[in-house]
Amino acid sequence: MSVPRVPAPTLAVGAIVSVQFGSAFARTHFDEVGPVGAATLRLVFAALILLAVVRPRAWRWSRAQWLSTVLLGIALAGMNSLIYLALDRIPIGVAVTLEFTGPLVLALVQTRRWRDALWALVAFSGVVLLGVGSSGAVVLAGVVLALGAGLFWAGYILASSRVGRQIGGIDGLAVAIVIAAVLVAPFGGGRAAAALVSTPSLVIVFLIVAVLTSALPYALELVALRTLPTRVFGVLSSLGPAVAAIAGLIVLGQTLALREIAALVLVSVASVAVTLGRADRGRRAPLIEPV
Repeated sequence: MSVPRVPAPTLAVGAIVSVQFGSAFARTHFDEVGPVGAATLRLVFAALILLAVVRPRAWRWSRAQWLSTVLLGIALAGMNSLIYLALDRIPIGVAVTLEFTGPLVLALVQTRRWRDALWALVAFSGVVLLGVGSSGAVVLAGVVLALGAGLFWAGYILASSRVGRQIGGIDGLAVAIVIAAVLVAPFGGGRAAAALVSTPSLVIVFLIVAVLTSALPYALELVALRTLPTRVFGVLSSLGPAVAAIAGLIVLGQTLALREIAALVLVSVASVAVTLGRADRGRRAPLIEPV
């Protein structure tokens, strides 16, 4: 009896669900390890998992390959630490919506179609709804941190594409995550280590987080992109903010106001429109790892 094949779109959506619910699960342990400590543990365990599976032969790489991998590691470090700091201050649905403006702006720059300027205004209006409607230093700091994470996400997409061209398989990603862990550890490793000593069960918790936010979604996307057009993948990725909001509601009990829901819809619709307007050149899209 043959095992039924899971449709590629289902795998892509599964990757998004895994990332967002994994991040929401990590948020429930910020009190013990702190947001940067959580990012550190996620990266460390993800690195260990990928190194064990991939076993990259990095000593054979050229200087150019190492430079590209280091840039990818910096992008991963910034993206993971800033979004977790944002999650400590604002709801996950709001944070991911703001973070999503990074790859959206990158897509707009790459397309350069006049009609995309209209969609940029739509997305910008969503960001304004979130930013202008925010009050308090904590909330405004969360907005800025989420936007910063979006910039690093755009950098991740560019660096990931470059690494993918220079290094076969996922060897470059595995080493980049090690670099990211090393960069973030000085800021969150101390608190994370103390928390692991006092509560050893957190090892299991963040192993699960690493699987849900890194290992599992990467595997699902890798399989999905074998048959899924990059344009369709981009459209499905636009579900990220909505899935994040659902994860925040179910896991964290976070509800969004009507203004925040409207902003989420505006950014998501603009992302879908820009993605559909781009020419699908038949290349595999860089894997997107929102948080």
